[in-house]
Amino acid sequence: MKALVSVKRVVDYNVRIQVKGDGSGVVTDGVKHSMNPFDEIAMEEAVRLKEKGIVSEIVAVTIGGAKSEETLRTALAFGADRAIHVKTEEAVEPLTAARTLKAVFEKETPEIFLMGKQAIDDDANQTGQMTAALLGLPQATFASKVEIADGKATVTREIDAGLETLEVDLPAVITTDLRLNEPRYLKLPDIMKAKKKPVDATSLDELGVEPAAAIKVTKTAPPPERSKGEMVKDVDELVEKLKSKGLV
Repeated sequence: MKALVSVKRVVDYNVRIQVKGDGSGVVTDGVKHSMNPFDEIAMEEAVRLKEKGIVSEIVAVTIGGAKSEETLRTALAFGADRAIHVKTEEAVEPLTAARTLKAVFEKETPEIFLMGKQAIDDDANQTGQMTAALLGLPQATFASKVEIADGKATVTREIDAGLETLEVDLPAVITTDLRLNEPRYLKLPDIMKAKKKPVDATSLDELGVEPAAAIKVTKTAPPPERSKGEMVKDVDELVEKLKSKGLV
């Protein structure tokens, strides 16, 4: 069984995001980047399935500029067998990503497509669903547990009311949530070995993908600063202050 896993290069989750002075976006130059945390979970799950003997080959794919190869090397260090780099220097919207991943899927024909439920840079939570729709495949989103057997995937997912279990035929698209697993710590030998693994480069044109119309950002602004708190003597004074501000 072959597993395809999509990974994305994003600003590291520990970085405090700063807005550019002209309001045209956020500062990304000179800022630490890493693999999207949800994609790390997807990659870890693929590796665990391989360790169980269920998956025989793991292919990582990313869409982005030259620096995105670092993210692919991280995926290879996790345990991916090879990687595909779809090169583009333009911003990639969810629909463009879905069209690209559809083309890669059709070329690779894997039995399972794992990806993070969302990327932390835009929090769109759209690519997995769009990819499944374009491919006409079953999908299971927000997976907190995945079991593969007899050509089917049994996926437990978190919903507002609790947990829901779905059974989907393979091939299928599965998006991963936080509680699915805890990604492993990458060891130096694995990082060194990853430098020798193959990375195939391609482009949107070579895949026959037409970029979707880009979202136009008119202005980016930081959230307003919170006002200082006020100390009150008792509950009655608190209620009066809330009433005076129209909060209750």
